[in-house]
Amino acid sequence: MRRWIVRPATRPLRGAFRVPGDKSISHRALILASLAEGTSVLRGLSPGDDVARTRAIMASLGVTIEHLDERSVRVSGRGLGGLRAPSSPTLDCGNAGTSMRLVAGVLAAQGFDTTLLGDASLSRRPMGRITRPLRARGALIEGAIDPVRRDETAPLVIRGLTHGKRLFASEESLSVPSAQVKSCLLLSGLFADGETSVREPTLSRDHTERMLLAMGAPLRTMGPVSLLDPRGWDGVLAPLDLDVPGDPSAAAFWVVAAHVVAGSRVQVRGVGINPTRTGFLEALRDQGGGAGVSPKGEAGGEPVGDLHVGVGGTGALRRGANVAGELTTRCIDEIPALVAAAAVSPGESRFDDLAELRVKESDRVAALASMLRAFGIGHEVSGDGLTVVGGRPRGGAVIDTRGDHRIAMAAAVLALAAEGETTIDDVGCVDTSDPGFAEILKALGGDIEVRG
Repeated sequence: MRRWIVRPATRPLRGAFRVPGDKSISHRALILASLAEGTSVLRGLSPGDDVARTRAIMASLGVTIEHLDERSVRVSGRGLGGLRAPSSPTLDCGNAGTSMRLVAGVLAAQGFDTTLLGDASLSRRPMGRITRPLRARGALIEGAIDPVRRDETAPLVIRGLTHGKRLFASEESLSVPSAQVKSCLLLSGLFADGETSVREPTLSRDHTERMLLAMGAPLRTMGPVSLLDPRGWDGVLAPLDLDVPGDPSAAAFWVVAAHVVAGSRVQVRGVGINPTRTGFLEALRDQGGGAGVSPKGEAGGEPVGDLHVGVGGTGALRRGANVAGELTTRCIDEIPALVAAAAVSPGESRFDDLAELRVKESDRVAALASMLRAFGIGHEVSGDGLTVVGGRPRGGAVIDTRGDHRIAMAAAVLALAAEGETTIDDVGCVDTSDPGFAEILKALGGDIEVRG
């Protein structure tokens, strides 16, 4: 088991660098490029294991994916009717919930049988949120039953539709905003007879919608409502030529690290600044900190920019955070980084509407509370809310990541402000999203040691 030993920062963090390609966009680009007619080139894909799972699954379905370099591929799309039955019907998603939920939407419309497996963590995550609406539109999909949560989980067994059968129209109103559920239903809608309508309580990340529109799909969006209407459409998705923007979820940890270590000056280049993903910047601005943003145009319909901390007054946190409702939705994956910032901010911070965090790679609300306890930071969990009382993290903390990459990175950031060294166990999970995290921290001037 690999672990990190992180010691308190003795000097400001300094440097300019790029983070890995956006994981959410990378998944979607590989799937939609496989369904396009023609050759797509995707550059700057996320190097993590999660995206590698999606790439392997699409290749097993008959899609030719040629590696151009370590993070770039050429995808020979097979069109909506061109996927083939895999040599083995069992497809392993590893820890990638995005792979499982999005690919399920595609496989539910095929004429062959498949089974989607996950690791122990993914096999605990709720899948009824996709199996129920997919069954309602005619898919033959079943999950294992979790008797405690009374929900379906992986493995998901998907039976092929009989020859000539197609999925029905679908109209879904989601009780919780979820880009993965929305994307699953929209992808299944590419193969359906009739409209696919998805309404969310608030708008979640909209990468699928932007990419579908760029590829010529008959999609309309109206705030939190997406409508895919295939009537009159020729069923052809145009190929992609895409430079994947840097992942804002990965960038968030470096932005927070620059706030945690006084006097730091950090620039993160080429980051996706889609407004459905930048809620963490607003939360930090509300605390008196934040980052400067230099727009750099668009990539595949996604706005891109450089983030600067420690320039023009950015980088000093003067009060606690208050994150709830729509803002929580727009920074749900960055909450662990924001909790690390709150732990060293003056005053009290409050994070609400965190129900979705309880069904991530770990129960992140519980995992964050455990992390704060280990560092001696005052906090309280109330339902799906978390209150944090800022202070000085104590030394000697030993952090159990629970196999969750974002808990590992949040702990490493908070350890920079601790009174003594911190041990973070089981950090192999970080390979799913940002395998170069420790190397970047070293390059910025952080004291981190990798053991095991």
